[in-house]
Amino acid sequence: MAQAVLAVDQGTTGTTAIVFDRRGRILGRAYGEIRQFYPRPGWVEHDPEEIYRSVVRLGRRAITASRVRPADIAAVGITNQRETFVVWERHSARPVHRAIVWQCRRSAAICAALKRREDEVRRRTGLLVDPYFSGTKLKWLLDGDRALRQRAARGELCFGTIDSWLVFRLSRGAAFVTDFTNASRTMMLNLKGRAWDAAMLRMLGVPAAMLPEPVSSRGPIAEAAAGTFGPRAIPIGAVIGDQQAALFGQRAVRPGEAKATYGTGAFLLMHTGQRAVASRNRLLTTAALGPAGEPAYALEGSVFIAGAAIQWLRDEMRMIAAAGESEKLARASRDRSQPYLVPAFVGLGAPYWDAGARGAIVGITRGTNRADVVRAALDSIAYQVRDALAAMEKDSGRRVRELRADGGATANGYLMQFQADVLGRPVRRPEMAETTALGAAMLAGLAAGVWRSPGELAALGGSGLVFRPAMRLAERARLINGWHAAVARVRS
Repeated sequence: MAQAVLAVDQGTTGTTAIVFDRRGRILGRAYGEIRQFYPRPGWVEHDPEEIYRSVVRLGRRAITASRVRPADIAAVGITNQRETFVVWERHSARPVHRAIVWQCRRSAAICAALKRREDEVRRRTGLLVDPYFSGTKLKWLLDGDRALRQRAARGELCFGTIDSWLVFRLSRGAAFVTDFTNASRTMMLNLKGRAWDAAMLRMLGVPAAMLPEPVSSRGPIAEAAAGTFGPRAIPIGAVIGDQQAALFGQRAVRPGEAKATYGTGAFLLMHTGQRAVASRNRLLTTAALGPAGEPAYALEGSVFIAGAAIQWLRDEMRMIAAAGESEKLARASRDRSQPYLVPAFVGLGAPYWDAGARGAIVGITRGTNRADVVRAALDSIAYQVRDALAAMEKDSGRRVRELRADGGATANGYLMQFQADVLGRPVRRPEMAETTALGAAMLAGLAAGVWRSPGELAALGGSGLVFRPAMRLAERARLINGWHAAVARVRS
């Protein structure tokens, strides 16, 4: 019986392919960057064909590196950047436009016109009205080309997020589907009904004929055709958006369990079980998975600037030569409340959603030095995560017992300890850094029988290192109050 799983993690800046064995160990890995296109300020695009070719090339390379025969790959699990989308010809599979990336702001004017209907949008989809999500940018594309709209209405064109595009191409057109986690990021899915919402399609002017079928993340979904990853067809056992894959890979699959992914920004998801919690604090309500991969819900908060604050210190301020230096300098800083850095470089995300806010360093004295500013940048990441998590707890009525952390910035021990301190609860950093890919592999392996039950997944990836809070309550309160005072100074 085949005992290995190929996980494909198609991200914003690159594609990663990893072969996992039944014990969750990495047998082979391959990575490659994809090109970024910026046709106008604020516009971001990818080449869909390059994305597909990277998945096939790197998948094959990972299998070769693993020394596992393609016949021993039980299933493929796909996880992806969620809001980026492609429109292509159903018959030829030829894209009619470059992929429009989640970062792209081209539909800002459309969103401004729809703001008055945001309550309705939230009620139906769980989302805010923002160019971040696919639907308004699809409207922009169809509004700008009458011929495209006519072809879409006739069913000649397909719309899909990256998961749909990859499954369509890998199956050679046999499957035109999307999973609930990706569909929930389009602003077109009725979140509670888990079906395309007719009112949202009318609002956005999107023909239903061009949309894929929403399906459960746990398959089997389709087959990667013979000649893609190997000489025989391989089942596609799972498709899931990247943040939900990390939540599943961290085994945060029950109500009240939460994870934070620390990258350029920080993404927090808190599992809410079978209840779709309507946020009162401007968080997102989104699709997630239960222990066996069954549909469930989560609250999500996005912090725009996390690791990017450290990149700013390195690239623009030249205070450090490498991100790794930040931990040593932070530990050399003498006073955590002198100064505060609020990294509102592109506004503030959850729970503030203040696009007009701008960054500042507050509380500088004559004695402030480089170590203090670097420490303040790291602290700002932890403060922002703490604010978003506090909003989640208010919305859900649940207290998070432990925060599970993943992403590149978790390598910084100072940051992880300070995060535990300002939260007042443990932070767990997993042994397995590739939690997003692992989550997709777990789900595909369950579908293929590599793991017979959800209970077998608990041991995969190891228990990790736990950072426990060591700060006194009075000190925590003093620091958080100072942070909130600094944030108030930059609000628009």
